Amino acid sequence: MPVTMKQLLEEMVQRNSTDLHLTTGAPPMFRIDGELVPTNYEVMTPELIQQLVYSVLNDQQKKKFEMEWELDFSFGIAGLSRFRGNCFQQRGSIAAAIRTIPFEIRGFKELGIPPVVQELAGRPKGLILLTGPTGCGKSTTLAAIIDKVNSDRRCHIITVEDPIEYLFRHKKAIVNQRQVGSDTKSFANALKYVLREDPDVVMVGEMRDLETIAITLTIAETGHLTLATLHTNSAAESIHRIIDIFPSHQQGQVRSQLAFVIEGVVTQQLLPKIGGGRVLAAEVMVATPAIRALIRDGKEHQIYSMIQSGQKYGMQTMNQALYNLYAKRLITLETAFDYSPNIEEFEHMVEQKSPVLG
Repeated sequence: MPVTMKQLLEEMVQRNSTDLHLTTGAPPMFRIDGELVPTNYEVMTPELIQQLVYSVLNDQQKKKFEMEWELDFSFGIAGLSRFRGNCFQQRGSIAAAIRTIPFEIRGFKELGIPPVVQELAGRPKGLILLTGPTGCGKSTTLAAIIDKVNSDRRCHIITVEDPIEYLFRHKKAIVNQRQVGSDTKSFANALKYVLREDPDVVMVGEMRDLETIAITLTIAETGHLTLATLHTNSAAESIHRIIDIFPSHQQGQVRSQLAFVIEGVVTQQLLPKIGGGRVLAAEVMVATPAIRALIRDGKEHQIYSMIQSGQKYGMQTMNQALYNLYAKRLITLETAFDYSPNIEEFEHMVEQKSPVLG
C-alpha cells in the first residue's frame, strides 16, 4: 500500500526533520540537521507525488497550481504541527518541498536570539529587518518577536504573509494575519490599505519589490513598529539592497527615510551543533546616531566596523557570533570557518583568543 502524506509528516516531526522533499525517481527525503537523508519508502512516481500533494490542497489551490505550475501553501494537522509547502513542475511532473512549523512559538532564550533583539522588539516604532538565506530561521525569530509584542502590549498587530506560517492567538494584543493569494492579492496591495486598518505593528513577510519596500518604509515612517525580512547576508548589504532598488534620482530621499526609520538589522545563519541539532548565529546591528549618519551619507561600507566596536549597544558581527559559539563548544572550528563571511579575520580572532561576548 502506498505511503500517505500523514505517515510522512508524522515521521518528519518524530525525526525532528525541518523539510520533506518529494521528487520523481527518488524516495521521500528528510532534511535533518541541514543534511538530506533518504527514507525507506518506495521511489516516488509522478502519480504518487500528485496524490500526496493534492491530499493537502483545496480545489482553489489545485486549480491555481494547474494554471501556474507552482504554488505556495500552508496547512495544519491537529495534534501534530503546521506545515508550509511549495509544489512545482520539474521535467513535466510535480515535485514538492514541505517545511514543518511547530504550533508552539519558542522564546528568545530557547532559540538563542541575542538579548538586544528583545529590546528592539520593545520599541514603539521604526523598522526591524530580519535577514539571511532561505531556511535560516527568519520566520521563527519573527514569530518570537510578534509573540513578545502580543504578550506585552495592548495593540493591533497585522501580518502579511505568503503563506501564513505560525498562528498567533490574541493575548494582550489582537493579531490579524493576512495571506497573499487568499486574503489579499499581493504584499503591495495589502500594505496600501494597512494604515486604514488602525495598526500599531505591521509584519511584512518579505520585501520582494520596489513597491513593497517603498510602502514598508512609509508605514515605519508614520509611527508604526514594522518588521520585515530580506534575503541578504549582512546589515550593510541589507541597507544597500533597499537603497539600490530605487532609481538613482530617488536614492538620496530613500537614504534619509531609511536612516530615520531603521532600528535594527538581524542577520541569521543556522549551524550544525556539536552533539546534533542546529544553533543560531546572528549578526546584530543597532541603529545608533553614528550608523544613521552613515546611512544618510551613503557610507554603508563603514557599518561593519561600527558593529565590530558596538558591543556596548548589544551589537556583534557574524564572526564575533561564530567565535562565541566556538568558544562555548557549541560548534566545531571547521563549522565556524565554513560559515565565516571573512575567514582571514576569523583566523586572527582565534589566534588572538578574542574575548567571548555576553
